[in-house]
Amino acid sequence: MLRTIRLTAAIVCFTLITLLFLDFTGTLHTWFGWLAKIQFLPAVLALNIGVVLFLIVLTLLFGRIYCSVICPLGVFQDAVSWFSGKQKKNRFRYSPALKWLRYGVLAVFILALVAGLNAFVVLLAPYSAYGRMVSSLLAPVWQWGNNLLAYFAERAESYAFYEVDVWMKSLSTLIIAVITLIVLFVLAWRNGRTYCNTICPVGTVLGFISRYSIFKPVIDTSKCNSCGLCARNCKASCINAKAHEIDYSRCVACMDCLGKCKQGAIKYTRRIQKKEGVNTEAVKIKSVTSEQIDNARRSFLSASTIFATSTILKAQEKKVDGGLAAIEDKKIPNRENPIYPPGSLNARNFAQHCTACQLCVSVCPTQVLRPSGNLATLMQPEMSYERGYCRPECAKCAEVCPTDAIHLTSLAEKSAIQIGHAVWIKENCVPLTDGMECGNCARHCPAAAIQMVASDPEIADSPKIPAINVERCIGCGACENLCPSRPFSAIYVTGHQMHRIV
Repeated sequence: MLRTIRLTAAIVCFTLITLLFLDFTGTLHTWFGWLAKIQFLPAVLALNIGVVLFLIVLTLLFGRIYCSVICPLGVFQDAVSWFSGKQKKNRFRYSPALKWLRYGVLAVFILALVAGLNAFVVLLAPYSAYGRMVSSLLAPVWQWGNNLLAYFAERAESYAFYEVDVWMKSLSTLIIAVITLIVLFVLAWRNGRTYCNTICPVGTVLGFISRYSIFKPVIDTSKCNSCGLCARNCKASCINAKAHEIDYSRCVACMDCLGKCKQGAIKYTRRIQKKEGVNTEAVKIKSVTSEQIDNARRSFLSASTIFATSTILKAQEKKVDGGLAAIEDKKIPNRENPIYPPGSLNARNFAQHCTACQLCVSVCPTQVLRPSGNLATLMQPEMSYERGYCRPECAKCAEVCPTDAIHLTSLAEKSAIQIGHAVWIKENCVPLTDGMECGNCARHCPAAAIQMVASDPEIADSPKIPAINVERCIGCGACENLCPSRPFSAIYVTGHQMHRIV
């Protein structure tokens, strides 16, 4: 019963968290966004004392339930290990804890966190690592599937779906996501929870606390016949069957051992003053798990079909303006400073609190957020306006951010924050290069910070060019995005290291 409850809760949490990264509409965040905020490291960085205390108390009571139910990366490794177990049974064995590695990585992680070396921190953050894998590798397939449905729905005169752009937001993030997936897959396939019990800093912290948990799996030595079956199926490799001992700092409380022991020698109960042991990886499968695996196989085949079909359909489309002229994609200008989202206060505060989970990038409706390729802020989101601009009425990024790296109290506050200012490039301006009237930047500026003035003050009917009031400009990027000049806009935004109030 306990294993069934744990499995059901883990599947529900894992599915909902995955959907949070796939939901480009932001709808699910209204109901289930709290699942991102109860992740351990984001809660610590957000100074969410209530959540941190809840997770600590939960661990003190029941062991590392967080790792086996709430953490999506842990559940992902369990799924990979389960598939591996179908190929080769009884493949695990007890191995002593590598304490020097576990606590060494934790010490370096904490030092990097304090020193602001975020490139190292974001690589090891388990929740963020899973988020990057989903947003970089699975989200494009999800979006292609959505586009395929939109394609057929439109031909059926239904607009229940709408097409979205599928594009690579960051090559460096994609490469890191692929490497992370491969490493975790291999480790979980061969050795189960190796990453959680030797590298993951969150696992190490919770493992230290779980040594003192009240409820835990306990071996009844009077019933145990030392068959070693528990140790050969423990994906945490924490059962010493010969000594009837368990390393509770590595036990993830998966409850698999309760059904695996044929002698009924393992029970999940209060700690007793006896030699204890633990077991994991029950091969006995409940019907719900079988259905889940079958659905996963069907989903993979469906996703592959969707990917191929939508690619063919997209290849037949032409990017044209009214069917006449090809539209040249805009290129990213060479900005003096990167642009950080409103509510991040300043570059340093944002870098210290953001774990690069990509949740804000996934839900940004105007696609202005994308992962940074800069080593100092690697994979943390920054803004660019080639595909859209930051709308004053939108605060999706602040709503979903689990660490409060982006924090807004209201839309009125956002409209008053200056994250950068516009810069005019004379050589690219259409009125001067083509002799055509424009004024797009002035017409669409939500802050009324741009006015069109005569390029030659002495000639009243000379081509009009934009004049920027940098004190009123909030850096939303509407001017840059809507400028017709290609491939570089005649006006672009440069970021401020310290945000200002206008």
